[in-house]
Amino acid sequence: MKTRNPLAGAFAKYRLEATVAETGDVTPTMRRIRLVADEPIAFPYTPGGHVRVELMDPRSVQGLLRPGETLRTYTIWELDRDARAVELRAHLYDGDGIGLRWARTAAPGDRVPLWWPQGSLSTRPVPFHLFVGEETASAAFGPMLRALDPSARVLGVLESESPGHDMPLPGPHRLRRVHRHGAPAASSPTLAAAVADLELPGADGAAYVAGEARTCQLVRDHLVRERGWDRRSIKVKPFWAPGKRGLH
Repeated sequence: MKTRNPLAGAFAKYRLEATVAETGDVTPTMRRIRLVADEPIAFPYTPGGHVRVELMDPRSVQGLLRPGETLRTYTIWELDRDARAVELRAHLYDGDGIGLRWARTAAPGDRVPLWWPQGSLSTRPVPFHLFVGEETASAAFGPMLRALDPSARVLGVLESESPGHDMPLPGPHRLRRVHRHGAPAASSPTLAAAVADLELPGADGAAYVAGEARTCQLVRDHLVRERGWDRRSIKVKPFWAPGKRGLH
């Protein structure tokens, strides 16, 4: 007889059982994974937020020895409450790990629990919005841009390895695209230079800076020191850093 996960009972209001319904490649390094929950999705959600997928039973030997390996975080690309569906975007970076293996191999019919709510990256009511990031940031920026009013003033730059790695973004708002072409994504000189070249209407907007941790810091420091932005107007979301896990 299957043993019930005791955590599921204690935290039932944060947990949903789901089934992988569809998967597919969006770009060479970005995969879409659509999940359908067993029950209606009643959790709060703000575009830019994410969900945690339980990839290892926390009661297993590995789960007890390495509790940090049981959950991995993925940005919600689209939430369809009527269909009880959550579509994720997972970046397939070089490397190995439980989350990366799941993103690469998830297939229709696979069962996974979801944990909710998560996320602090969201838009604010301001004169203009500035988006800066790379491939990993695009997964959060897409739903944030979709949720903005078409009349909203939007600027920004989105970096990827090459034009073939540009993830399509929804809505009428467009960001400038730049490409590394083999240059490092960490402490990215390509993205930093592109931000320095941006013509901004002032320092009274809101900036959303996401992606590799050191690049995010470079961008934030430039906006504060060179452009006169208040740090409180800049929301930084480091999704990854070389050799580190668990930032997202």
